[in-house]
Amino acid sequence: MSVAALSPTSAARISTDDLRELYLSSSIHELGRQAYERTQRLHPEDYRTYVVDRNINYANWCTAKCIFCNFKSDPPGMNTGRTDLPAGYTLTYDEIGRKIEELVAIGGTQLLMQGGLVPSEGAAGLSFDWYLDLMRFIRRNFPTVHIHAFSPPEIFAFHQIFGMSIREVIARLMEAGLNTIPGGGGEILSDRVRRKIGIGKTLTHEWLDVMREAHKLGMVTSCTMMFGHIETIDERFEHLRLLRDLQDESLARGNGGGFGAYICWTFQPDNTPLGRMKKLNVETSKHRKVETVRIQNPKSKIQNRPVNDGKHLLLADAHEYLTMLALSRLYLDNIPNIQSSWVTMGPKIGQLALFYGANDMGSVMMEENVVSAAGTTYRLNEPEIRRLITDAGWRPQKRDYYYRPIG
Repeated sequence: MSVAALSPTSAARISTDDLRELYLSSSIHELGRQAYERTQRLHPEDYRTYVVDRNINYANWCTAKCIFCNFKSDPPGMNTGRTDLPAGYTLTYDEIGRKIEELVAIGGTQLLMQGGLVPSEGAAGLSFDWYLDLMRFIRRNFPTVHIHAFSPPEIFAFHQIFGMSIREVIARLMEAGLNTIPGGGGEILSDRVRRKIGIGKTLTHEWLDVMREAHKLGMVTSCTMMFGHIETIDERFEHLRLLRDLQDESLARGNGGGFGAYICWTFQPDNTPLGRMKKLNVETSKHRKVETVRIQNPKSKIQNRPVNDGKHLLLADAHEYLTMLALSRLYLDNIPNIQSSWVTMGPKIGQLALFYGANDMGSVMMEENVVSAAGTTYRLNEPEIRRLITDAGWRPQKRDYYYRPIG
């Protein structure tokens, strides 16, 4: 389903207060049922989709100080004090080209390309012309590959470093060959959270401003949420509200721009500074030292629900992932597609996500570096993804970036 197929509002639209009530009082089975029914109305087809693409991280030099990341490397001259960081690199155009050749050879159609917040000067520095020439190199040599690149924090860094407006940055990259912008760097759209776990990256309004300008230019982007760390449940819901409000604004413009898809996943703690915080979601519930909310609904089977106070680490398990996925599908009534996150949750939960609000199994992802650097290394090839969709009761359908069936 395309962005244009949705209307900006819905008569049955629910509020963030409704979300909180559903979260606190509904069983995961009831949430799954409601989300599945909503998905079936949006996507009544006999198939569920997937895409064949490749993640290429063109550089891992990064000036940000995100404590949930184990992929970045400090640029020369910068020292965050971390001794666990990998060696820094910048791929050459030829190295990137060889990776794209391998993608095309297996029938891939899409390239997801992101890097760190790379400085413009010094031994690791890159000029804006480097990025423009990279787009031209890919477009010239691989004209059929969709270039999905440069997350909002990267675009905003270009705006700051190179002294251009956000609109000019995006427009010039589009002219050079960029097709769309991924929703990376969204994490939780709360400045309180972002100032604690993502120092040096975009604040909430800056992330939204990048997406707003892209939508004004008619671009279809994606949006994301990474949860299960120090955020409160209300901050999760505020994140969803901000996404829905921006989508309303973009759809009302009527130029084809907007969010085409939403993806949520749980924080992966291994090998990260944030993950080394005292974990409060231990196996035995008697050791929980987080606030619990007593459920007032006597019909609810849920007696207590842990609610993070925002000061501690409360990791999210598969139950919490499916709960938030279902709530996202119910609330984001103006975003047409939701992807399963098997990359973080594993293939079985990724398959189950098709019954909790997802209509797409996401990407074959022949290369992934950032999540795997945090210790999560799930891998699926195209036959395996097709089998998971088939076993769930649908016909597997390969798609392009815009969710149009291909092949």
